[in-house]
Amino acid sequence: MNVKRIFGTILTLLGVIGLIYAGYEVINKSAAYTSLAVIGILGLIFFSSGISLVKNTKDES
Repeated sequence: MNVKRIFGTILTLLGVIGLIYAGYEVINKSAAYTSLAVIGILGLIFFSSGISLVKNTKDES
């Protein structure tokens, strides 16, 4: 069980959820654009760091 790969998967899922939420609220024309921008940026950071963590972790048995 590789802890880095699990943590990368969790970060990726949190990033996807944040990006979907921000996109959904922008489509529904929410008035709080600053908080949506923060959620979108954090989602993008989580997503990219999770993907790179999963991609760069080597499988060791």
